[in-house]
Amino acid sequence: MISKEKLAPGAPPPADFIPLIVPEIRGNEWKYVKDCLDTNWVSSVGSYVDQFEKMTAEYVGAKHAIATVNGTSALHIAMLLAGVKAEDEVLVSTLTFIAPVNAVRYIGAWPVFVDAEQQYLQIDPAAVVDFLENNCAWDGYELRNHRSGRRVAAVLPVHILGHPVDLDPIMAVAAKYALPVIEDATEGLGARYRGKSLGSFGSAGCFSFNGNKIITTGGGGMLVTDDAAWAARARYLTTQAKDDPIEYVHNTVGYNYRLTNMLAAMGCAQMEQLDSYVGAKREIARRYGESFASLPGIQIPKEAEWAFSSCWMYTVLIDQAEAGIGSRELLRELGIRKIQSRPLWQPMHLSPAHDASASPACPNAEVVHGQALSLPCSVGLSPSVQDKVIEAVSSLVAKQNLSVRTS
Repeated sequence: MISKEKLAPGAPPPADFIPLIVPEIRGNEWKYVKDCLDTNWVSSVGSYVDQFEKMTAEYVGAKHAIATVNGTSALHIAMLLAGVKAEDEVLVSTLTFIAPVNAVRYIGAWPVFVDAEQQYLQIDPAAVVDFLENNCAWDGYELRNHRSGRRVAAVLPVHILGHPVDLDPIMAVAAKYALPVIEDATEGLGARYRGKSLGSFGSAGCFSFNGNKIITTGGGGMLVTDDAAWAARARYLTTQAKDDPIEYVHNTVGYNYRLTNMLAAMGCAQMEQLDSYVGAKREIARRYGESFASLPGIQIPKEAEWAFSSCWMYTVLIDQAEAGIGSRELLRELGIRKIQSRPLWQPMHLSPAHDASASPACPNAEVVHGQALSLPCSVGLSPSVQDKVIEAVSSLVAKQNLSVRTS
């Protein structure tokens, strides 16, 4: 999470460096991990795995949870459960980290990229509906993309930055065409849509506990579902698909995707802190919002009236013509001041790693990519350190804006 350009390999950051986002370790992590070491339960079975799954399922409001080594593996398994096969297509957000799109390709299926909406930067539900209704053919059993001729097998909305996707229109059109919805809620733990936790709307929901997520196990993920058969199949597939664990008989290809007890122990301690972490994130977002509201050319994140955002990654949009400074120049200037920031991901329809030929145009995501900049927002970011970020951003925008106006 520390820029390689600023630090030599392996070197610690300077004392006054303000990182973008780092883990918060302040609960029972040491105690629970030590218990694993003391009892020798360190591998992929143990009481903490069971407890972590139970805590996550209860928090999300799902009947079942299956711990995995990371969020990508949870997404991979979820799509297998949904019946996605090679040469199928999956509708997915273009404005996302690459992981869910890679997971589609692991199966040999193809992503169809859907643009972001401009208000909250989430996958555009109107664009999902339009594509399924007007760019596909339904024969009463299958939906096929007019452009590619391939079967559309699932919808994979990604809740980015801690804010929910507007799910109602997506769930309705998916039900019309019998399409499973897999929620990528890897950035959305602690967030709610119309009062209900993300991950609990689709056929399955997937979470990540990577080091920069709102809670972390260092690495790790979770698949949640209400379907008992899906849950049993997920446990089977994530543990190498053992049909006879004594004789080591395997009737299908499985995966080594199970989370270790030691990482799950850390996850239990982190889950105990989740609500306080979300509260801290929301307070950081509130202070930034109040401070930047009057800055020219800076669009602060919005929260829909139907949403409760976990404010995972605080991201502003910068209109260079109004602000006098663009997102990349501001990134460089903040870096000089030892403040780490970063742009959002390259939209997936522009990625050289993926084929977008079966996808509609995604102009909004391209604009967002050019303008977005994420600012320091660690759970443990103190008000005094946040004030340094606020002062730096405000002074740079004011200086450049004045320069543009007087030139």
